[in-house]
Amino acid sequence: MKFIVSSSALLKQLQQISGVINANTVLPILEDFLFEVEKNKLTVVATDLETVMKIQMEVEAKDTGRVCIPAKILIDSLKNIPDQPLSFNIDKNFAVEITSDNGKYKVMGENPDNFPKEPVNDDTTSFTITSSALVTAINKTLFAVSNDDLRPAMTGVFFEMDKKGLQCVATDAHRLVRYKRTDVSCPKNDSLIVPKKPLNLLRTAMPDNDDELTISYNSNHLFVKHGTTQMSCRLIDARFPDYKVVIPVDNPYKLTINKADFQGALRRVSIFSNKSTNQVVLNISGSELQLAAQDVDFSFEGTERMKCQYSGEDLQIAFNGKFLIEMLNGADSDEIVIELSTPTKAGIIKPTEQDENEEMLMLVMPLMLNS
Repeated sequence: MKFIVSSSALLKQLQQISGVINANTVLPILEDFLFEVEKNKLTVVATDLETVMKIQMEVEAKDTGRVCIPAKILIDSLKNIPDQPLSFNIDKNFAVEITSDNGKYKVMGENPDNFPKEPVNDDTTSFTITSSALVTAINKTLFAVSNDDLRPAMTGVFFEMDKKGLQCVATDAHRLVRYKRTDVSCPKNDSLIVPKKPLNLLRTAMPDNDDELTISYNSNHLFVKHGTTQMSCRLIDARFPDYKVVIPVDNPYKLTINKADFQGALRRVSIFSNKSTNQVVLNISGSELQLAAQDVDFSFEGTERMKCQYSGEDLQIAFNGKFLIEMLNGADSDEIVIELSTPTKAGIIKPTEQDENEEMLMLVMPLMLNS
């Protein structure tokens, strides 16, 4: 089998899908890309058994065939070859010879029959969404996903679909993010939990523009298609916690504050906080907010004052400063509103301005105040 392909075009496509491949795999074949050539079309597949990504591109080829090529050495060599046509020659023992303008490189391929089969896209429900809408939904929720494997349902993002829109929820039991979009219409009421890794891969592989993506799913797998790039992943088979019960309905006190100033103050003050709790205490009275952090073990202490708009009784409440800083990254407006009630009830963070077809709500649990 022989085919000719542009070195830079091939590298660009392989880099899109190479993130699927784990550094230490169970099966050696999972360190390979599967190359399939058919009628001037090259399909390359990468998998870690849970997630599969594949791309298609035009090449010059007269014959058809398949081969597995080790991913790392192929990408490392393509990074160092200037843009030019490369010809790949594969013999019947799966030895791969790559010829460039002034070089020849040989690598031993593997039998493609040993490469894992990808999941079958059957009995699926489908809907379309713009690429930027999906990328935004992932960016705004992924940071709140839990890393606790003992609670598998929380190690992914919960997608809730209906005819009115799409809602994505992520929580690690200390904080929660709910992101809604009303410019997406799904055929029926459904929900699924998508693991963190494939969402991370989608976020980097998909363009942040108005291209249309097709999302399909069945009871076990999610499939995403964008032009010549496709991804499928196994869904998390677990029950997502009933997050609606933890969102407080009535938080009467409202604190409005400049996001950038608040984030800057949190960054400076939290340096002096206890490293295990990252506790920052907010003292709110009138139109002044005081932030304080201390680490008793090392006699570290940091405080800052800033102006704010506040309606409610004077309040002292403590949060994990690191969590607050991360959550504020998700708010796109210049100002944010924090809705509070008592020092032991969750605070709700919302951007003051949101696009007409999206709604973002973040919840953070308070920490016990060190009296």
